[in-house]
Amino acid sequence: MTDRKKSSIAALIGVLLLVALDQLTKFLAVEQLAPAKGGRDVVLWEGVFRLRYLENRGAAFGLLQGQKVLFVIMTVVIGLFVCWTYFRIPLEKRFLALRAVCVFVLAGALGNFIDRVRLDYVVDFFYFELIDFPIFNVADIYVTCSVILFVLLFLFYYKEAELMRIWPGRKKEHHG
Repeated sequence: MTDRKKSSIAALIGVLLLVALDQLTKFLAVEQLAPAKGGRDVVLWEGVFRLRYLENRGAAFGLLQGQKVLFVIMTVVIGLFVCWTYFRIPLEKRFLALRAVCVFVLAGALGNFIDRVRLDYVVDFFYFELIDFPIFNVADIYVTCSVILFVLLFLFYYKEAELMRIWPGRKKEHHG
């Protein structure tokens, strides 16, 4: 078995496990927190953090409410781009973090995609009431942390020449 095939299988298993964890937490949120099932908020730290059930029909911060078709199209496009990128990343150990970012972003996108297609909304349940932060879920954590890591890697870890191996762009013109 080639190294590329091993990497692909590992990525697929990683995505499946992460999506399963996301879906399990959402199932538990519905079962334990949803008012329709007799659930109510669970205070983990008074005035700071609680579990609160929310059916989110929009995106982050409640934007684009009810735009299911747009979200489905965006998820497919982002998923294809992430997969395309993953297969372009060199298998060298130095790029392991970037491959992990792809796995987590894809898992987060798929976790929320499953909710949108199956339920017409995303189940959210983590709430930082101290700062009145929008309610979110495990898939959102995957995507947010991965994007932050990607930005840090892009700014401080990888050199431009390394990134050009993945996303080749136009050569800079030199004028003499």
